Amino acid sequence: MAVLQKKSKVSDEIPSSSMADIAFLLLIFFLVTTVFPKDKGLAIVLPEPNAEDQEINPKNLMFFLVQPDGRIQIKRGESEQLQTIEANAVEATWRQDYSQNENLIAVVQTHPEAAYRHMINVLDGLQTAGADKISLQVQEGG
Repeated sequence: MAVLQKKSKVSDEIPSSSMADIAFLLLIFFLVTTVFPKDKGLAIVLPEPNAEDQEINPKNLMFFLVQPDGRIQIKRGESEQLQTIEANAVEATWRQDYSQNENLIAVVQTHPEAAYRHMINVLDGLQTAGADKISLQVQEGG
């Protein structure tokens, strides 16, 4: 007596015939649903071409001297004393000085050989601190 047994065809392979279709659909899904943030930058109000020069009290100036190595030196008013800080301390330093003098103007002087990112770090810190009077200059004699 012969017993007939049915052989099951179980495959040990993963079906990959539609893998390319799935990958393509996922790619399209992520491309369509990805949102890229727009860089707003700094809102800069430039003076009018015929504007008159205004006298500013040196006590109302706070200089941020951006050095080529990324150091930031702070000079307050006419004082010759320099304070060296890190880029992440710009916000706190500005807030502290601004709380004592609301007429304060930030003067960012960048060394000609300093990397652009160092100046941007200072400007970002000032913007975060709410500084609205900022002067951009290149250091002389650099």
